[in-house]
Amino acid sequence: MRTHERVTHTPAETEALGEALGRAARGGELIGLVGDLGAGKTCLVRGLARGLGADPDRVHSPSFITVTEYPGGRLLLVHVDLYRLEQPVADDLWLREALYGDGVAAVEWFDRIAPVAGEERLVVTLQHAGHESRTIRLEARGGRHERLLERALVVSKTATR
Repeated sequence: MRTHERVTHTPAETEALGEALGRAARGGELIGLVGDLGAGKTCLVRGLARGLGADPDRVHSPSFITVTEYPGGRLLLVHVDLYRLEQPVADDLWLREALYGDGVAAVEWFDRIAPVAGEERLVVTLQHAGHESRTIRLEARGGRHERLLERALVVSKTATR
């Protein structure tokens, strides 16, 4: 397991972290997003879309739609929101297909299925740290996601120079 923590001070910085993850993605990644309402989960997904080459302006909080796909990038982005589901089960076919496809799955309220989602994943925990500031903890489990985190940190460093 590999972890990294960072503080972002603006929504643009949170998006930039998501963009670095999108640029580093190779396909088959599962990114679990954890945080309170308004913590920046959807903001990070907008950046992820940009990094994958999809239109970030199309990304919205999917609280009333469980799964939204954003094609048009080099990989399909599947945005899942489990907020309204009382007991999602990773064995449900629709959820399994969303989580384990060839693209990138970004799952808001991931803590609701984390125990049954398997070990390969990147969990991104966002916490309020002031007005627009967020503390973001990235926890990579499994080789694919450890490499994703390593590549994203390199992309992120290069972008801030």
